[in-house]
Amino acid sequence: MAQDSINIDVRVYTFTKEDKPYKASTWWERLCLRCHQPERGPAWEPAWWRRAFPFPLFSTYRQTAQQICIILIFLLIWGTLYAEVGAPVGLNGELFSMSLLVICSWLAGWAWLKLTTLPALIGMLLTGILFQNLGWVHMTSTYVKLNQDLRKISLVIILTRAGLGLDAGVLRKYYAAVLQLGLVPWLVECLAIGITTHYLLNLPWIWGFLLGSMIASVSPAVVVPCLFRLRDSGYGVSKGIPTMILAAAAIDDSISVAIFSIILNTMFSTGSLTYNIIKGPLSIVAGIAFGSLFGALTSFMPERGDSYVVPLRFLVLFLSGLFALFVSNMIGWSGAGPLAVVSSGFVAAYLWSKQGWPVNKNPVSNVFRILWIFFEPILFAFTGAQVTISSLDPLVLKMGALCLIACLFIRLIATFAVSFGCGLNNKEKLFIGLTWTAKATVQAALGPAALDLVHAGQTAGLPNDVEEMHAKALLTISVLSVVICAPLGAVLIALTGPRLLSRSEGDEGPSNSPTPVGLQNIGVTED
Repeated sequence: MAQDSINIDVRVYTFTKEDKPYKASTWWERLCLRCHQPERGPAWEPAWWRRAFPFPLFSTYRQTAQQICIILIFLLIWGTLYAEVGAPVGLNGELFSMSLLVICSWLAGWAWLKLTTLPALIGMLLTGILFQNLGWVHMTSTYVKLNQDLRKISLVIILTRAGLGLDAGVLRKYYAAVLQLGLVPWLVECLAIGITTHYLLNLPWIWGFLLGSMIASVSPAVVVPCLFRLRDSGYGVSKGIPTMILAAAAIDDSISVAIFSIILNTMFSTGSLTYNIIKGPLSIVAGIAFGSLFGALTSFMPERGDSYVVPLRFLVLFLSGLFALFVSNMIGWSGAGPLAVVSSGFVAAYLWSKQGWPVNKNPVSNVFRILWIFFEPILFAFTGAQVTISSLDPLVLKMGALCLIACLFIRLIATFAVSFGCGLNNKEKLFIGLTWTAKATVQAALGPAALDLVHAGQTAGLPNDVEEMHAKALLTISVLSVVICAPLGAVLIALTGPRLLSRSEGDEGPSNSPTPVGLQNIGVTED
């Protein structure tokens, strides 16, 4: 989960028992202070808490209680699944190992973020890989299907948040720049990945472009919090660069998921070629129309003054997104589902803004942020758990890494070249190009999709063993892109932002982008 890092002088911290400033004198106290942040406001705690768990060796009561609640919710979810599927509640049970994986990945992600300030999703992904290769997690066919469904739910949450973050006013103001930066670099990288993997990894053209449509996506989970830190410090605010990049990234994600779904559905479809060609544009129109309908519905049903307006609006958006994604897959129009989810969020946010709710800072957006706390470790841990290191082809790893680095460089050049007419200088163009190196969320959600279909017995017209080899190559490169590009993107944005962007005071300062108080300590930010 994306979280804001806080720069704190390691020598001076919050309070001791006497409520006086505390100075860390040892390395392990300074290490604890990287993980245990002081409270930002008044907080209740039991009278015995500081005596039993002194700060900073232990986190505050508020932070500890939040973390325990999250773990308890994880346990309740998986306990419910135990009861539903009738699985034995034993230490060797599959659901037990899966629940342990999710909880450990969440804790590892939290520790990874605090100690390295890099995105927590990297720690979650590495935890999944570790569990799989140490034999600590086991998933038979029954739970593979559960895994697939949980990843689809995660995708709905990701895309709904992307839609809710699209500001119609910003799109109107920067529409040319947003389209240039959101579509052209994506297309260039998609084509570059398809071409390079065809010649270096011998992937068929259609498989290469399927991989390209997924890899070309930029990760909001990495880009958004990093940009917010720069924005809150005033970097790039005068020209609206953070807003421009966020809007372009949302469009980049949406088109990536839609094109990937259309290509994948065409490859594994049994219908005629003519029907499959026509179905692509029709699925785009149908998805946008369906999503817009439900997004508009939430603006007047429930009535805006209803006491339950927040949960009802959330349920309509969330369940309509699930319905669109699952039904579109069922009828073979998988490209329509992701577009419907994004469209519903965008239309809803636009109409809610006319009723006084700010875009991406409204109560429904906050509910989706909280929901993402639980589904982010599920998504990345399960993706990592599908990677068995001993079965990986070293050639795929080597050539895959080469393709990724080469295509990132090509995208950087393309971004620099197509950002003419946006009112940006060369340093700002370079910064935007470096921002596009961050990849994580969509790659984790879509990476195993082709392999799932192959394991389910579907075919794209090639021998099963050949298709399984291609599908594993897609999964390997998708995981590789997360491991390489997520930390690379985060580091490049953090290091180059203050050097390439001009600093000024503007409308996009911290006063206009507060993190809700109830979400601060668990690290949920405006991502």
